[in-house]
Amino acid sequence: APGTYAGDGPGRDGIARAEDDPGAGKAAEGARAVDEPVGLDLELAELILELAGQHGPLTAYEFLCERYLEAHSRQLSVTRDDVAELMVRLVSPDGATVLDPACGVGTLLLAPARSVHDPLHGGGGGERGMPARMLGQELSETSAAITASRLRLRGIEATVVAGDSMRHDGFAGERADAVVCDPPFNERAWGYEELTGDPRWEHGLPPRGEPELAWVQHCLTHVKPRGLVAILMPPAAASRKAGRRIRANLLRAGALRAVVALPGSDLWLLRRPAAGERPPSDVLILDATADLSLVEPAWQAYVEDRSDQTVRIIDLLADEVDMTPARHQRRDDVGRAFAEARDRFLAAAAVPPDLKVLEQPLDQPATTLGDLIKEGLVTSAQAPPKMAADGGDIPVLTTDDVLNGTSPSGLTSTQQGLVAIRPGDVVASYSAVRVMADDGAVLGPHLTLYRVDARRLDPDFLAGFLRAAGGRVTTGSSRFDVRRTRLPRLSLREQKAYGAAFRQLAVLEDALRETSALGQTLIRLGLDGLADGHLHPPAHGLTS
Repeated sequence: APGTYAGDGPGRDGIARAEDDPGAGKAAEGARAVDEPVGLDLELAELILELAGQHGPLTAYEFLCERYLEAHSRQLSVTRDDVAELMVRLVSPDGATVLDPACGVGTLLLAPARSVHDPLHGGGGGERGMPARMLGQELSETSAAITASRLRLRGIEATVVAGDSMRHDGFAGERADAVVCDPPFNERAWGYEELTGDPRWEHGLPPRGEPELAWVQHCLTHVKPRGLVAILMPPAAASRKAGRRIRANLLRAGALRAVVALPGSDLWLLRRPAAGERPPSDVLILDATADLSLVEPAWQAYVEDRSDQTVRIIDLLADEVDMTPARHQRRDDVGRAFAEARDRFLAAAAVPPDLKVLEQPLDQPATTLGDLIKEGLVTSAQAPPKMAADGGDIPVLTTDDVLNGTSPSGLTSTQQGLVAIRPGDVVASYSAVRVMADDGAVLGPHLTLYRVDARRLDPDFLAGFLRAAGGRVTTGSSRFDVRRTRLPRLSLREQKAYGAAFRQLAVLEDALRETSALGQTLIRLGLDGLADGHLHPPAHGLTS
């Protein structure tokens, strides 16, 4: 699917022209519709057409997008799917117009499709409906083209423009029903000098070092009265002195309604006040770093004026307007929470394998995964091309589950071609590889399952070399053939020794991921508890 889409207007070849599409017509100078075709060499075009013919255009395009994101993971920041879907559920009513002014490769704009009726997942229905229209702007022309194509292939009405949202607002004067945004953090060159007198700064000129507060006000400008904004912010934005005045003005106006701590970032929920509307007296402040499922019921309770997790706005204004969720955690819970977090942190510790260092690498006879498959030592399988993974009663292992080492999080219903996972199966998605310990789930989309003959091949041995081969693929490489992965020919006993070391590294990786999140929680609780007297350092070396 070429990246030539800027909406479902009547323009030739599906390209929305300014005279055809009011949204595209409002693009300011410096922001333009994504309407230039992308050239492909003949060999690559034939491969893509073959892939699309086998699996359908949408499945083929998403496969290519996944590989593109993996190859450029250091340059691209992609919102977690669960966070994206949460943000959209919180602020977007059915049939709404939704804007993302920093849309990247479309993760937030695609969230409703993933949870409702994504054709990639079988076209099933859901309780929520789809937004009526999607609007997106992205600085990178390549990312904007990817977003446009992903939406077009799902039949979603959309307008996507490329350009700098701060300096060249592609939707100037347009207001959506809801705005979702995951803006770039700590971007100092956001246009402070050029935009000093910009009318978007209703709540104050953002300081040079607070670009995120510029994004907050940009989003509020583009939402209708009583419309909602969900924007991800760096945790420091809730407390930095430079942004105190704007935070206070947002609270006084009744615009800032919630600050929720998530893993790695904070979620701010805002509501554009209607004329003459009385602002609320309190704001929701919640720490959901350990459990995202806390957010929706807490927000619903706040909307219905029955929440016990609010802080009075007058108290925040009288202080430093510090809205850091950990600071406002109920004080009687701090000591218990710190003790629990410390125990979990210590329990998550792991040690690396004790490996012997060789002066020269071993020269061992080798084989490839393709040869092992031909010899019958390994069989491979993939999920059905149009498998639904968003509803049903059968657990599904997803790519995120493999990447994060979590339990199966998808659901599907009975259909032909499902691949049941067994203990010892090796499941891979490019550089993410897992050896499964449990059964009861089926293989999800974009994953490959390798089942070994355990009498002759150790699964951890295979998984380790697959993982190492994926990690060595250079950025931009598009023709990595996993079947060419080389493995040494060893006895089963020697394989198991390698497998044990690979398995220990995998355990260490999971432990580091868990302790990183727990460590941040532990630090916040420790600082808070020591400062307010609920925690006390041990009196080492002191005598009574």
